[in-house]
Amino acid sequence: MSGPSASATTTTLWLASYTKLHFFTRVRRFLQSKAAQKNKPRTKVMIVNKEVQIKVTMDGETEDDSLLLQRSVKKLHFGSWEEKEMAAKEIGKLAKEKVKTRKLMAELGVIPALVELVASEVTARRQVAVKALIELANGTYTNKALMVEAGIFSKLPKNEDVSEDLIMHDFAELILSLSSLANTQFHLASSEVLPFLVGVLESSSSVETKESCLGTLYNLSAVFENAGPLISNGVVQTLLGIISVKELSEKALATLGHLVVTLMGKKAMENNSMVPENLIGILTWEEKPKCQELSVYILMILAYQSSSQREKMAKSRIVPALLEVALLGSPLAQKRALKLLQWFKDERQARMGPHSGPQTGRLAIGSPINPRETQEGKKMMKNLVKQSLHKNMEMIKRRANASGESSKLKSLVISTSSKSLPY
Repeated sequence: MSGPSASATTTTLWLASYTKLHFFTRVRRFLQSKAAQKNKPRTKVMIVNKEVQIKVTMDGETEDDSLLLQRSVKKLHFGSWEEKEMAAKEIGKLAKEKVKTRKLMAELGVIPALVELVASEVTARRQVAVKALIELANGTYTNKALMVEAGIFSKLPKNEDVSEDLIMHDFAELILSLSSLANTQFHLASSEVLPFLVGVLESSSSVETKESCLGTLYNLSAVFENAGPLISNGVVQTLLGIISVKELSEKALATLGHLVVTLMGKKAMENNSMVPENLIGILTWEEKPKCQELSVYILMILAYQSSSQREKMAKSRIVPALLEVALLGSPLAQKRALKLLQWFKDERQARMGPHSGPQTGRLAIGSPINPRETQEGKKMMKNLVKQSLHKNMEMIKRRANASGESSKLKSLVISTSSKSLPY
């Protein structure tokens, strides 16, 4: 062999040798520093046949585990694709056992190598890499930050490219774990995370996979600065579409509750065709008190200082639903429902004090009021309340299981009039 090709081959071999030597020198320094801290030898470095060999014995670990870790790390860095896959499996198993092992692996540089393996075109290979990263992320802030720094979000699969729900579930679980960094490491404006999460929620993925995605969105929405990217990526539309799924509703409503208090979030919900119907429908879920509480909370935010939203709610027959929640809901749901009912009553009577609810404009002192219109408004409100009350009481009686409860409700119907309603 001679000429340029021989020179190129020599250069390649030299670079490979130099890379290995640099890696094992780093490992040796790390292990020697750990040994010095413990004041006892834990590392043995030998040169046999011009190859560096490192013997690692970790506290609480058997010699077999230490040798396995040594071989796995070496294969992950320098092995073939098949060897890298096997090494990722072993690293995942070892990382599952102890936090110390996870920290040691991170310092040996396995996280960037695993992130690169995630980009493999072989589904099984990328799956074992994601599982290993999930174990390495468990309980270690530093490891999570290293994964984000290594570009894990750029390796997320496109929904049209991956049909296996299992690997999508693993990716969703990993991102959920990383979402605890929402205050520091997430840069959503230029991230591929949100398209991935929205795509999974709108796909036919399993409920478990969607739950992980919703958990991530909930963590991200808790940071005020993330509201803009979340809304611009269509998160509000997606969440409003799945709140009717009882298995997913609570987390979706909680995320909407974070977003509705922002100007962009409130505007996005006000302009959505699914509001308020989908939210009002949840008010009838007696077996889901938390969902009722969250739904009426969002409705309160939307109704406050917005006559157009209150008009939409009235047309969607919110009053009977609120009456039912006020009678049968949890203490918090009852409190919120009664407050909202008070606003509708004040809306009808056009008397809104400074602290009694929505402030959409006040009548100036001395403004002429038609007594006939006022009387007709009162009569209409009384009839509406009376009809709603009797309708809901009949529904409640049918649902009641115990005869005692039925008798109690019957007496309530007899003794209650529209004038004595607490709203």
